[in-house]
Amino acid sequence: MSKLPQREQTIIKASRIAIWGNGLLAVAKIVVGIVAGSMAVIADGIDSGSDILTSVITLITAHIIANPPDPKYPYGYKKADTVATKLLAFIIFFAGAQLAISAFGSLLHPADRKIPATMAIYVIIISIVGKQLLATYLKKVGKAVESTMLIANSKNMQSDVVISVSVLLGLAFTFILKMPILDTVTAFAVSIWIMVVAFRIFMTTNRELMDGIEDTEIYRTIIDTVKLVEGAQNPHRIRVRKIANLCEVTLDVEIDGNLSLMEAHKIASCIEGELKRKIPRIYDVIIHTEPIGNDEPDEVYGVSEDKI
Repeated sequence: MSKLPQREQTIIKASRIAIWGNGLLAVAKIVVGIVAGSMAVIADGIDSGSDILTSVITLITAHIIANPPDPKYPYGYKKADTVATKLLAFIIFFAGAQLAISAFGSLLHPADRKIPATMAIYVIIISIVGKQLLATYLKKVGKAVESTMLIANSKNMQSDVVISVSVLLGLAFTFILKMPILDTVTAFAVSIWIMVVAFRIFMTTNRELMDGIEDTEIYRTIIDTVKLVEGAQNPHRIRVRKIANLCEVTLDVEIDGNLSLMEAHKIASCIEGELKRKIPRIYDVIIHTEPIGNDEPDEVYGVSEDKI
């Protein structure tokens, strides 16, 4: 079996660390929550349990995106990263919804509750520290390899820190005010936050799936670069789309119609080389050459200089 590319190896390593970290925290919180009698701590443990599943998905996806292009997927499998991010959002939202239903049911049909044991506070403090370390690590790795999947998972971990802090505050008020119902109220609030985070992750992937980009300054870079190439004029119908951490650039360029095919090819190759030098991590550059003054009014797609 051939060795996986460095980017995929990095994602796999980060996913494995997240699996083990979340596994330990989930078991600790669920066990302590049951023993201590804290529904909020159990809820936090269930959330960490769902994080194991999200990390397993990132692990599987890392192997998928390493596959080379084939006739079925000529651009390769790198967008599986984005698809997996959507799936993570659904799983996180489902976990939050299940927790909300359970907590809301407990509020509608209250039963005799006891004040949770103090050990619940200690495990939550450990969770806060552990989750923050995981979130920081995944965010750093995700940005380094430009993986929306790892970055989404890091945001999920960061929200878990907020969740654990909320649980800790809920427990503190429960002990201070001697009101066990506050533990359930905290669990319900935590579930709402989980669903909000899931929705935000879901929305962030829409741009890439719709072949959009976040930083539109790349169009200005493309236009300025083409203008520096002798013989190239009027770069237009420029389209840039992301394929995982890479960019595919497509554009039309006008050149002198009297030039030979070899000369036109040389200009286009020069443009391609300059773009690859100016813009990091380019997947491919596709250039359509046409004679100066060519007008095709039906071609309304893409970006031109007058649109930026």
